[in-house]
Amino acid sequence: MSGHSKWSTIKHKKGAADARRGKLFTRIIREITISARLGGGDPAANPRLRSAIAEAKAANMPKDNIERAIKKGTGELEGEAFEEITYEGYASGGVAIVIEAVTDNSNRTTPEIRNLLEKNGGNMGTPGSASYLFEKKGFISVARSSIGEEELMEIVLEAGAEDLVSEDAETFGVYTTPEAFEGVRQSLEDREVPMIEASIGLFPTTSIPLDDDSAKSVLRLMEALDDHDDVQNVWANFDISEEVLAAQQG
Repeated sequence: MSGHSKWSTIKHKKGAADARRGKLFTRIIREITISARLGGGDPAANPRLRSAIAEAKAANMPKDNIERAIKKGTGELEGEAFEEITYEGYASGGVAIVIEAVTDNSNRTTPEIRNLLEKNGGNMGTPGSASYLFEKKGFISVARSSIGEEELMEIVLEAGAEDLVSEDAETFGVYTTPEAFEGVRQSLEDREVPMIEASIGLFPTTSIPLDDDSAKSVLRLMEALDDHDDVQNVWANFDISEEVLAAQQG
């Protein structure tokens, strides 16, 4: 089990999806707000905002929430002053981690993130120390129950996707270049194919296999980071076998 959707899959298997829905909405709203602030409120002229709105739609976020977040970003509505910070580091077993955060107080967030890393067997690195092990890609998750594999493959490859893979027993994963992401997402939307997730993120170019001890430490760190209010995304290059994962969950 490896790749970007691995952590999402693990959270679903742990039964945490519903509990994290509020955090998901908060993260997407912040991304929409920042995207609108940096690139304007017109999705047609702002690829980052377009991607954030696509993710919001995949998460079934109400239209009003999306519109308010855009207006906060453009200044039409009053909002908090956020800044983006990217942290890089390593976890147990030599696992590389990239943490994307949005905060209104970096003097608070930075030591908190460093403390979470150190408490869970990791350490903070310097800029560039881990990010070189990742590449930016688009990712779309589709439930197997919603469409057949051959039909899905025909749609996404025709729209410019790089690959279609079986993520697990319940989902397909569609991978694209950042440039092709919107076209593939739009093709699925036009064909009324429901998407569980649709976003552009960082994907590992190499993976680190974990044994039981390292897996326990890394998963504990991932949960701690994921629970932090300022953390938007956590990208890691660990690989956990189904057997090791089952042992952790048992």
